Amino acid sequence: MELITALIDFILHIDRHLVDIIQTYGTWTYLILFMIIFSETGFVVTPFLPGDSLLFVIGALGAKEALDFELALFLLLVAAVGGNTLNYFIGKMIGHKLLATKNSRLIKKEYLYKTQAFYQKHGGKAIILSRFIPIIRTFAPFVAGLGKMSFMRYSLYNVIGGFSWVFLFMFAGFFFGNIPAVKDNFTYVIFAIIFVSLLPTIVPYLRGKRR
Repeated sequence: MELITALIDFILHIDRHLVDIIQTYGTWTYLILFMIIFSETGFVVTPFLPGDSLLFVIGALGAKEALDFELALFLLLVAAVGGNTLNYFIGKMIGHKLLATKNSRLIKKEYLYKTQAFYQKHGGKAIILSRFIPIIRTFAPFVAGLGKMSFMRYSLYNVIGGFSWVFLFMFAGFFFGNIPAVKDNFTYVIFAIIFVSLLPTIVPYLRGKRR
């Protein structure tokens, strides 16, 4: 419970916590940020890690020169594409074994099934679209590997999606993160980012409940 509370606090006040991390760890901050994005996209057991909001805050801090924006941009592009590539191969190698076992505490099959439905509906472009939907973003590459999508085709969607995701949120933070109205209400901005990101998942769920 304490871990969950700490994680929620980190996500909602990610701007303050990231400043503390920069002041405490200095250059090592880039490795920490790399590992967060890499893990959030690379392992099906870590869909709870911050993605959209973290990229936005990194962009805002980059605009203030609290960190090297160009270096962070390069590293997180590599992390986003590399994480999804690892996730693809995990799905390809052990995906069927996971589906054959009972639901575990670490990986919920309902997430897999929802992502499979999303993948079947949108085809290959689901790899690009999923970048902007938490949880599905983490499971989409796993499902692509599970579904035996060719690696060359997957890599094309992976690069387009990864670059679009990182560029959009980091540059949004760079240009808008330090506007006084945004800066003074950062917690609400993070809430808004999370809410908008979850809409593609919430709306179909509510429609299904009505039916």
